[in-house]
Amino acid sequence: MSLLKLASGATAAALKKSSATQLVVSRASSHFVYSPDAKAPVEGPTQKMNMFQAINNAMDIAMERDTSALVFGEDVAFGGVFRCSMGLQKKYGKDRVFNTPLCEQGIAGFAIGVANTGATAIAEMQFADYIFPAFDQIVNEAAKYRYRSGNLFDCGSLTFRAPCGAVGHGACYHSQSPEAYFAHTPGLKVVVPRGPNKAKGLLLACIKEKDPCIVFEPKTLYRAAVEEVPVAAFESPLGKADILRAGSDVTLIGWGTQIHVLSEVADMAKKQYGVNCEVIDLVSILPWDKDTICSSAKKTGRVLIAHEAPLTSGFGAELAATIQEECFLHLEAPVARVTGWDTPFPHVFEPFYIPDKFRCLAGVKKLIDY
Repeated sequence: MSLLKLASGATAAALKKSSATQLVVSRASSHFVYSPDAKAPVEGPTQKMNMFQAINNAMDIAMERDTSALVFGEDVAFGGVFRCSMGLQKKYGKDRVFNTPLCEQGIAGFAIGVANTGATAIAEMQFADYIFPAFDQIVNEAAKYRYRSGNLFDCGSLTFRAPCGAVGHGACYHSQSPEAYFAHTPGLKVVVPRGPNKAKGLLLACIKEKDPCIVFEPKTLYRAAVEEVPVAAFESPLGKADILRAGSDVTLIGWGTQIHVLSEVADMAKKQYGVNCEVIDLVSILPWDKDTICSSAKKTGRVLIAHEAPLTSGFGAELAATIQEECFLHLEAPVARVTGWDTPFPHVFEPFYIPDKFRCLAGVKKLIDY
């Protein structure tokens, strides 16, 4: 959002005539400050990587150790629109890294067939917003394959990658967060990384997983997120949340980009109100870490859940319902949700749509004052 700073009291005509007048344009390009992980997840040599480089590294490792692994999707041959598959076709050939037609249903159907034969499929949906034409294939075919065959067959080693979330200028077709749609589907695994280390570890874990997985990658983190990432292969556990900051007064829960918003909120709450917030990255949407979430809720008695997706039936509703059922007698206030609004994702009004640090901090204050 641009802010035009003009000399006060000057008329438009005077401004045009004055060679001394300067027009200053500034842009707030991000609603968060990135908080890198404090340390690498495993011991050993590390390399500085942003998130798309870490994802590229994970796919490189997977293809090197598994000759059946294929990478495919729209424009992946030259590296993809976000450069995540850059250099892979040159290294592994056109038979293993290739473009597909602009048909998400076809990409998903082909991926299911590849996985059914015992090979490893790594399919890219160019944007998470484009995944909906593939919904039937993912939900009614991939997710149910093991169940309807009586465990004789499965759709394992099938991973869908999909860039998601706010990016500053994506509007309604390039900014959505559709994780809740898929969280309603038994048979799938759904994860959202917060940075390079999690992206690499989760992707490698999903590629090996014997049930189909979706990795929703916050696109605004592809370049903004930079960490020291282990060079060697490693896996991050699916279904396990991370406590990023211990606290005693309020539990803050989020995933993906929102974790970095909440980390800043925790700093602001401590400074302004003397409130100690516990910050939890849910990491895994399906399955999700009920034990970690409920233990924290019982300890603090106050919970705020924040996500970019709309409020109604967002995944925060599932968390809130479970916390209410499991932790009711420990709660000091109703579970709060700070989310996107129940509207299509806007373009110019994006700063008013996203659950930024100010809306989240107001939610914390409301919890404390309840």
